[in-house]
Amino acid sequence: MTSMGLSRELIALRVARELRDGMVVNLGIGIPTLVSDFIPAGVTVIFQAENGILGYGATTADENEIDWDLINAGGQPVTLLAGASFFHSADSFCMIRGSHIDLTALGALQVSEKGDLANWMVPARRMGSIGGAMDLAVGAKRVIVAMEHITKTGEPRIVKTCSYPLTAVGAVDLIVTNLAAIQVTPAGLVLKELAYGVSPEYVQSLTEPVLIPAPDLREMDL
Repeated sequence: MTSMGLSRELIALRVARELRDGMVVNLGIGIPTLVSDFIPAGVTVIFQAENGILGYGATTADENEIDWDLINAGGQPVTLLAGASFFHSADSFCMIRGSHIDLTALGALQVSEKGDLANWMVPARRMGSIGGAMDLAVGAKRVIVAMEHITKTGEPRIVKTCSYPLTAVGAVDLIVTNLAAIQVTPAGLVLKELAYGVSPEYVQSLTEPVLIPAPDLREMDL
């Protein structure tokens, strides 16, 4: 852990706790790509990538085993599981748009209290890359955001209203940060879990919308 709560790897580990046996899962660029390294024992997850892979495994591989012809959508070398398949990216997006993806984990620049997602462009830079995030955010059955709780300059990433261009409206179901796990509900943002040593008051101080403490608010089980 860092002084600000969870490391990137532990954020990914917490997201991996949401995976269930038999799920088809897509992982976005950044922290989400680490999730495939933390699949719970006894759980079989079928990872799908926009560039046309179904059935890859962990991204970590021995340097001598890396095959740069086998990469995920983020350009990282991946291992393959028995039965893995390859296909055109158009077919991959048909899977996504047809709601055949059970869960996607995405990075974010901002998430609003209503679950709006902004993750493709920083206006000040006047450039961005939408990639497959827009399709995934609206096509996947469940959307989890994995990100740092605040920006490098200390600005909240969880906001009342997104000021960055939106990727999708009302798409996010769960937010996992280095400080907390927060569920998006019709009643508002529910603070479900806290990183070790982090108080509810501290999380609230770095979050723009009001958080609703869950009746069973607890420390993350990692």
